[in-house]
Amino acid sequence: MSNVKASTGSSPLRDGKASGGVGSWVSNAHPARTAGRVVVAVIAVVLGAMFLHLLVTSPTLHWDVVAHYFTSRQVIDGLIKTIELTIAAMVIGVILGIMLALMRMSPSVVLKMSASAFVWLFRGTPLLVQIIFWYNLSSFIPRLSLGIPFGPSFVSWDVNHIVTPLAAALLALGLNEGAYMSEIVRAGIASVEGGQMEASLVLGMTKGQAMRRIVLPQAVRIIIPPTGNQAIGMLKGTSLVSVISTPELLYSVQIIYAQTFQTIPLLMVACIWYLILTTVLSIGQYYLERHYAKGALRALPLTPLQKVRRWYATHAASAVAEKTGSLR
Repeated sequence: MSNVKASTGSSPLRDGKASGGVGSWVSNAHPARTAGRVVVAVIAVVLGAMFLHLLVTSPTLHWDVVAHYFTSRQVIDGLIKTIELTIAAMVIGVILGIMLALMRMSPSVVLKMSASAFVWLFRGTPLLVQIIFWYNLSSFIPRLSLGIPFGPSFVSWDVNHIVTPLAAALLALGLNEGAYMSEIVRAGIASVEGGQMEASLVLGMTKGQAMRRIVLPQAVRIIIPPTGNQAIGMLKGTSLVSVISTPELLYSVQIIYAQTFQTIPLLMVACIWYLILTTVLSIGQYYLERHYAKGALRALPLTPLQKVRRWYATHAASAVAEKTGSLR
């Protein structure tokens, strides 16, 4: 009996209770390692080491050239233009996406069909084609006029002066993003139970008030993850506007390597900057998702820093326990 008591006193279950309950003990459990997982892990490590070795020792990657142009004025100007295009296009896309989503959910057939046609057109054609089309809009519509429909015009403008390369880039990126964002917003709104709208109307709210105060705040949790992915995609998609000579990051790099013939090092400069920006956006998306998950989860997932602290505390406690046991 004494042996049984002794073994029970040192059981993991009791230790788990002492350190926060059965849940904490289960959360610290790790799945058993299998041969397949070990083989895949070894292959991944070997391939990663080979890739790093290639980056360091490749004769075509002149890291001194990369370091020289990484913070050059022309590259930084292109980087700023890329950030500006991303922010402006996402603002246009999000606002337009919300409007289109509400139109598609409207009981009005005209609004619903108009929004559906917009999404069908801009989501169904390649972004690069749209960029080139807006850049060459003056070939299709030489002048823009303001006046009576099918009647006389009061004032007109030359399209070449209005639709500059920057304006064409914003039109293409923003309108294309609006088509995708409308589906994301519509899916987020549809994920909210219909009883929420009915209860809001019973309380005396109008449909607009209920949508703004009740439905949309709940839909944000569903909308944020794909919107973050769209923002990252938009950041990389801005590189397409280099075909119309918009001085963003890729175009700035192309101008430099057209003069120096250092193509690979300059492309590496662009890749590193894109990776930095996407990493920043990914971190922001993670914390936004974590913030809006408060109402849906009992306990928020640990942040990477909290995971490191927990791992350090667990291993430090284990080391102290082992040292104390050895002294006894």
